Amino acid sequence: MLRVPWPSGDRARDVRVDETFGQSSCLAGVCPADLRCGSTPSWKAVMIFRLIRPLALCVLLTLPALVLRIGGVHPAAPLGLLVFGGAVVASSFLLAWAAEAARVDISGPLAIAILAVIAVLPEYAVDLYFAYTAGSDPSYVPYAAANMTGSNRLLLGLGWSVVVIIALVVASRRAGRSVRELVLESGHRVELGFLAIASVVAFVVPLTGQINLVLGFALLGLFVFYLWKVSRAEAEEPDLVGPAARIGALPAHARRPLVIGLFVFAALVILASAEPFADSLIRTGTELGVDQFLLVQWLAPLASEAPEFIVAILFAVHGKGSDAIGTLISSKVNQWTLLVGSLPIAYLLGGGSAALVLDARQVEEFLLTATQTLLGVAALLALRFPRWLAVTLLGLFALQFVFPGQQARYILCAVYGVLAAAALIRNRRHIVPTLAAPFRRASKVDNRVEVLAH
Repeated sequence: MLRVPWPSGDRARDVRVDETFGQSSCLAGVCPADLRCGSTPSWKAVMIFRLIRPLALCVLLTLPALVLRIGGVHPAAPLGLLVFGGAVVASSFLLAWAAEAARVDISGPLAIAILAVIAVLPEYAVDLYFAYTAGSDPSYVPYAAANMTGSNRLLLGLGWSVVVIIALVVASRRAGRSVRELVLESGHRVELGFLAIASVVAFVVPLTGQINLVLGFALLGLFVFYLWKVSRAEAEEPDLVGPAARIGALPAHARRPLVIGLFVFAALVILASAEPFADSLIRTGTELGVDQFLLVQWLAPLASEAPEFIVAILFAVHGKGSDAIGTLISSKVNQWTLLVGSLPIAYLLGGGSAALVLDARQVEEFLLTATQTLLGVAALLALRFPRWLAVTLLGLFALQFVFPGQQARYILCAVYGVLAAAALIRNRRHIVPTLAAPFRRASKVDNRVEVLAH
């Protein structure tokens, strides 16, 4: 890991550039003595090409969607799914890189939390479109809940599991012995506390069969409190990887306009593509005889969550397992508070009532999502993520595709519930500290990444 000083005239701070990306600091006109890279024009040209190439590729992938949207052309459903879905994925990467690089100029945990919300704009745009349209078209009601529950289960069942397994494999190779447990930084207890509260409150939805405005505003209030809480935590230097590291290594006069331009461009593409992408999902299911509910539940979230997964996996590959899982825990907090809380508001604005009423299938899906989250929170109360938990979460996540029926969903809910109860009993002494963490005064935290071998 290299800590490279900014060139004269920029902010007096350091930026971390991961060793995997070599002498990317030369982009800023800085060539530390220990690099001995030679700040030659040809070298700079190579580094600039490495920066421009992924950005240009993503922009090119968005152009067909923009042309169709501006021209008012409505392609066949499968083609529309490919074109507009590709634009959403490409824009998601641009947003993720810009949000990460913006941390160089926007310091503080609050700014990081806000940037995290911006980074998940693709998922929220699609989900809120479904909820808004459902206000005037009841046939869209199931899709709002489908997209939300799918993204939540995908993030925990697949995201958490894969990231931890990779982190433990990397740690085992570096340590030369088996590493069976990832130990999270103590600062993550605050986020885990917020997720615990939100996951318990979420059980109101399957119990009542609806998401009403009162619950929505309560969850939004919890999200605002979460933002306020993290704004009071100690700020950290950004630790960037991939294209975000290369953008962050640019001098300020080039970096800042680029980051703003990426934000604006990606946001416009996402807003333009959300509606045709969502409609193409449904029409594709109808034309191909595929369950539309399943397409909305899994394909749409997979497209919007891809950049976040890749960023977390990169952290894990570089030995930052705690940072990787911490990023995904923050995303779960956003989903259970901001996303779920916004659904009834979007539904009301679209012409619906004060409550988004769910049918039996949606209640089952919401209950399954809530019990899965409860298990994840209960098992992490001790801030330890053992290998068996990662394998268990991944296995249970896969089982829902092998056994997709109603009875199987309730059995999985029971399995999640029993395992969560066992984890709560085992970690009972950490329950109160975790639930109290969001309400305690912020304190300095040792942010070292720690992995224990057993």
